[in-house]
Amino acid sequence: MKISLLGVQIDSVSYFTATHQVIEWAQQSVGRCVCCANVHMLMEAHDSCNFMNIINQSDLIVPDGMPLVWLMRAKGCGDQKRVYGPTLMSCIVAAAARGKIPIGFYGGKPEVLEALVGRLQTQNLDLNVAYSLSPPFHALSLAEDDQVIEQINQSGVNILFVGLGCPLQEKWMAAHKGRIHAVMVGVGAAFDFYAGVKAQAPEWMQATGLEWLFRLTTEPGRLWKRYLIHNPRFIFLAIAELCGLIR
Repeated sequence: MKISLLGVQIDSVSYFTATHQVIEWAQQSVGRCVCCANVHMLMEAHDSCNFMNIINQSDLIVPDGMPLVWLMRAKGCGDQKRVYGPTLMSCIVAAAARGKIPIGFYGGKPEVLEALVGRLQTQNLDLNVAYSLSPPFHALSLAEDDQVIEQINQSGVNILFVGLGCPLQEKWMAAHKGRIHAVMVGVGAAFDFYAGVKAQAPEWMQATGLEWLFRLTTEPGRLWKRYLIHNPRFIFLAIAELCGLIR
């Protein structure tokens, strides 16, 4: 079931159902896009019709943020739980290891990828990491991009985790859907969290919707606009939508 939140069609799923769907697609070797939606993504989509279309054309959109979960509950999904991107990645990785499904990683710095892959392989002894790449900061040329696509497809990867940050990773996945023969899962800062580069908010802050405050205090220069501008706008628009004042 999909629930429209400010125009973005969020899927009412759990960790189990989302993981099962990704593994099923991976076993079919078909190109799919999975997005982990939070307030930042919804506001980026609200401000850009093009980005809204990119998100809504994804094959699976999970509710990554607690404000989205609360809004979904208010719209009739009373038992909806959060599907947190880093935790979802961990669930998919574990299922892929059990199913002998090759996975890959695209994004992050070289040292982050090395630490990430090392930790995940320690936790999942049967894990097959068939591909990983830390792309340059500049935009790839058409020839460079074609080479990356060929390398990914030749590696045999069936699930590709993309950690470029929103909205870049969603645009990248949309541009490569149909060309990359894998399920692409955009997981944002999950690479940094699992590599130990960035600290995650305590569980009580995540459960109460205060994760944004923790991240703001740790990265104020980079995240102040995302939280201090987007969050109040989201609250206003969410209340207006619930009251039927906007569609």
